[in-house]
Amino acid sequence: MPDIDPLDLARDDDDADEAVATEVLARDTAEREARSRLNSRVAIAVALLATFTGVCKVKDDNIVQAMQQAQSDRVDDWNYYQAKNVREEVARAAGDEMRVLSQPAAATRYDSIADNEARKKETIRRKAEGDQTTYDALNYRDDQFDLSDALAAIAISMLAVTSLTHKRWMWYASLVPTALAVLMGLAGLLAWHLHSDTLARLLS
Repeated sequence: MPDIDPLDLARDDDDADEAVATEVLARDTAEREARSRLNSRVAIAVALLATFTGVCKVKDDNIVQAMQQAQSDRVDDWNYYQAKNVREEVARAAGDEMRVLSQPAAATRYDSIADNEARKKETIRRKAEGDQTTYDALNYRDDQFDLSDALAAIAISMLAVTSLTHKRWMWYASLVPTALAVLMGLAGLLAWHLHSDTLARLLS
């Protein structure tokens, strides 16, 4: 039986330790690179989502201003409608009174005034209803932007957790609200008929 050289055993142990150390180092390096790639993806996603949300915010602010104008116009038009309605009723009452007093010329003049007020009143009514239609359409798009903003906030929170925990499944999960936020934002920007009444009611 050949003699075993202790130096050979020591060298073998050193080689084994070096192999293990190399494997651990390689694993650590791979993990660091994976985390770095994941963090880069998270950073890019957050930057793009924040930019998109900013664009949507500008458009949403313009829509809110248009909603306020439509609401103001609607109130003014209905007030004007009521004023015209009162003038029509007064003119008709005056015409009836003139007929009772056997003054047909005056009655005809008041009837003409009443008919003219009725025509103007109908025009104002249609305009007020148009203002309401405009307001409803703008409010629909405002709800879309509100949904997009809420989903973007959820997505950014999940991306922040992803950056801290480096959980790949969290990254994939965060893509769901991210995609929905972009979809609803595009719907608001491009006036797509896409809406979630349930979520809108929760946010309103």
